[in-house]
Amino acid sequence: MGTAALLRAAGVGLGDEVVVPAFGNVEVAEAVATAGALPVFADIDPATYCLDPAAVDAALTPRTAAVVAVHRFGLPADIGTLHALGRRQGLLVLEHGESEAPYDEIAQRRERAAFLDARLRGVRTPEGGVGHTYQQYVVRVPGNGRPDRDAFARAVRSKGVECRVPVKTPVHRLPDFRRCVSLPETERAADETLALPVDASLTKREMQRIAAACNALGGLLQPAG
Repeated sequence: MGTAALLRAAGVGLGDEVVVPAFGNVEVAEAVATAGALPVFADIDPATYCLDPAAVDAALTPRTAAVVAVHRFGLPADIGTLHALGRRQGLLVLEHGESEAPYDEIAQRRERAAFLDARLRGVRTPEGGVGHTYQQYVVRVPGNGRPDRDAFARAVRSKGVECRVPVKTPVHRLPDFRRCVSLPETERAADETLALPVDASLTKREMQRIAAACNALGGLLQPAG
């Protein structure tokens, strides 16, 4: 059952608010709107890119009926804290998950992620955390040096390394959901994040090329604090 159907089944609809992240996953906000409710955006934890429970708490109003937590890049949201908040406030808490990969594939991603963790310089590597499956290996390219994230991505691609910006525009900046809301961690993540490849098919030589291409630019950057 989809998110909109789950919300409707729980009686969430017109006049209700549902707290969701703005960092990617526009389909979650669309599902809330389809159910007839209003999506309200809360900020993310800068380490996990998932909803920050404290930001969710701050976004609650008397009309809040539910929270939809989204697991991001292979890291789970702090669902225990969000469920505890839901119980205290009488809110429905739903999870929007990511597709599961086979264990062997996850193990190989973790191996490649560990390789990059040990070798990358000048970018902030992801915080591993318990259970990280590295669906995407997302680094931060700090904006206080040169080049910035977009220039960094272009330079890395010119060396034959595939990379992608995981969230180009936060949902609260999209025309259908534009809101005047302060989401500093969401904005910063949208400006700084870059996903590097850790596919199970990558060879050691290819992983070395990824690290070398990034590190060739690392001296131009100040590590993100």
